[in-house]
Amino acid sequence: MAQITITVPDELSEQLQQLGDRLPELLQLSLQQPALPAHIYHYILNFLASNPAPAEIVDFRPTTEMQTRLQTLISRSHAGILSTSEQAELNEYERIEHLMILMKSGSLPYLAAST
Repeated sequence: MAQITITVPDELSEQLQQLGDRLPELLQLSLQQPALPAHIYHYILNFLASNPAPAEIVDFRPTTEMQTRLQTLISRSHAGILSTSEQAELNEYERIEHLMILMKSGSLPYLAAST
């Protein structure tokens, strides 16, 4: 196991000492951040938790913020200047888009039956 020495404020040092042997575990967890900000996941989960009707699923769209960020990521990808974290973010947007396409295509038979 590697040993790392860092300089931290005294207050933080006291808190870290109280963690004892849990510090490596907590450091590892802090590095495993989701690819997208939490409010984006909340937006999608709140929509799904609202028990949307098939027509609402078909009409579901990302927020303006999400669309703008996605366009930025796509542009940076095409230019070949996407960072590793940005690539992870773009991959996550693509996974979410794929799931929404599956949900929307599953809603189409319900819409056809209601007309």
